[in-house]
Amino acid sequence: MKLMSVKVEMFRNILNSTEVKIEEKVTCLVGKNESGKSAFLSALWRLKPARLDPKFSVPDNYPAWLEKRHRNEGKDLEEVQPIQVILQWQEGDVKAAEQKFGPGIVKIGDALQFSKTYNNNLHWVHGCDESQATKNFVADQALPNSRDYKGITSFEQLDKKLTEEIAKNADQAEILAQLKNAQAALKAHLENEDFDDALWKIISPRLPEFFYFAEYSKLPYSAKIDRVLKAKDLSESERTVHSLLKLGGTENDYMLNPDYERRKRELENVANVLSDDVRKYWTQNPELRVQPDITQRTENKGDGQHSVLDEIKIRIWDNRHFLSLPFTEHSAGFQWFFSFLAAFSEYEHREPPVVILLDEPAVGLHARAQADFLRFIEERLTKRCQVIYTTHSPFMVQPNKLERVRLVEDRGIEVGAVVTNDVLTQDRDTLFPLQGALGYDLVQHLFVSENNLVVEGTSDYAYLKIISDHLATKGRVHLDPKWSIVPVGGADLVPTFVALLGNHLKLTVVVDSRKAGHQKLDRMADDGYLEKQRIILIGQVVGRNPADIEDLFEETEYLDLYNAAFGKGLKPKDLQGNDPIVARIARKEGVDRFDHGRPADVLLRDRDKVLATLSEPTFKRFENLFKRINKTLGT
Repeated sequence: MKLMSVKVEMFRNILNSTEVKIEEKVTCLVGKNESGKSAFLSALWRLKPARLDPKFSVPDNYPAWLEKRHRNEGKDLEEVQPIQVILQWQEGDVKAAEQKFGPGIVKIGDALQFSKTYNNNLHWVHGCDESQATKNFVADQALPNSRDYKGITSFEQLDKKLTEEIAKNADQAEILAQLKNAQAALKAHLENEDFDDALWKIISPRLPEFFYFAEYSKLPYSAKIDRVLKAKDLSESERTVHSLLKLGGTENDYMLNPDYERRKRELENVANVLSDDVRKYWTQNPELRVQPDITQRTENKGDGQHSVLDEIKIRIWDNRHFLSLPFTEHSAGFQWFFSFLAAFSEYEHREPPVVILLDEPAVGLHARAQADFLRFIEERLTKRCQVIYTTHSPFMVQPNKLERVRLVEDRGIEVGAVVTNDVLTQDRDTLFPLQGALGYDLVQHLFVSENNLVVEGTSDYAYLKIISDHLATKGRVHLDPKWSIVPVGGADLVPTFVALLGNHLKLTVVVDSRKAGHQKLDRMADDGYLEKQRIILIGQVVGRNPADIEDLFEETEYLDLYNAAFGKGLKPKDLQGNDPIVARIARKEGVDRFDHGRPADVLLRDRDKVLATLSEPTFKRFENLFKRINKTLGT
């Protein structure tokens, strides 16, 4: 099953999150402290936790300022559903269901809904066609007068019909035997349950568990091995120790064996696995090595049996400085990273794959180490698992994957926390991580890239990047990978940017065409800041002046983006004039200018859906632009 969307309701400071789309690989919840990010993960975790067994509790989790009021209004708080999710049937799930109930009862991609109430009862809507399952069963039975069963839409109706037919044909021995055999086969087929319960036995093992990891899940320096391997009431940190001991197939017989050498060998095997990951993903100091150790004390019980009373102690050997230190004397960032490696090892190959929930991961890490962890997410976690993580760090936001970002903002006692993919928030603190990520990415490109393509704004960046990537997958003309696209924040800033850096970097400029032209850029070309051929006007591509980058789209296609962004219903016939489409829209709406970034954001968020609707003339215009841009490489 794949997680498609989540809705949290009446949980801590979230009153109604609306339906939050979850990305196929990674979803990033961005917001400041106490905005509701952790509440969102915590509610989702309780749906089906991978470890521990957290429960929903009205006194602990229901919004405190509403609990008394809602009780007085007669609302049954125990029946409120704080978590509701939509999952999607995958190929293996469909095959498992069809193996039991035959073909056609459900399709790959169909929706499966789950919710949990405050009294911790699970509810589901499976989306399977019981009518088709019934038809499949009837088709496999040797039933007399089989046409009489065509109108039956459920197994309950079929059972009732068979009972009636058995009573009618009590004196027809051969028919009676056929009917009784069919009814017995039906009960065996459903295992004396109804369709939903029989289907649940197939589906419930295939539902993903939610693996939640937070700051308090970190490893301790030491832990009692016997307790960790046997006790049921483990804390989060003890559960991480348990994962570490289980790494590499470590079994109780080894770790509880009175033979010290056997136990030591098992721990060294664990250390080898973790040390490899540390070397690969902890570039801050790849010369660290894990050195778990154990105390040894064997107690004679008096009946000829022995019990091992020992502790695991985790030390880290630093080959750079030739010393070892207790695990807890290393940086908080390293403790978190290493602890997560240990905890995740237990679930990396779990079937079905878990959904990983990370609450403020890598918060204690340096920016470069956070980049390492993002690489770990991409290279290891997303191979099998979906990942949802929260952050307020700009270094944990990937500027080239902003479609993964959901903003979380607490809008006060009346509205509560809101989770949205709309960046039009008034809260600067909420937006800061995105702004910081984009700014850092821009600076990195300026100092690293040899060839920079300067555009006016982020909407230009989105259109060029997304459509170029799409054309590349089709083997068509696209931007050369050597280009780094640099949005500078507006047409008026392009000349300033060129003046500051044109002498130091290789720049090609793509700008909208204006009636008055671009005299400043022309003068800069004359003064040697950049070559004339490196100034590319959109009007040169679309064949008219003035023209904006939005005019590369067919009218209807850009209007679809605009309408989706602003909830409008404009059609080409509503627009007057032959000037750029953004000007005609603004005139129709009675405004000087609308936010050009919002239609681009629609393409960014729903790229696959939008790209499938774009026409050949649109793609040809973008290809012509890319040809002009690529020609300037090396000039």
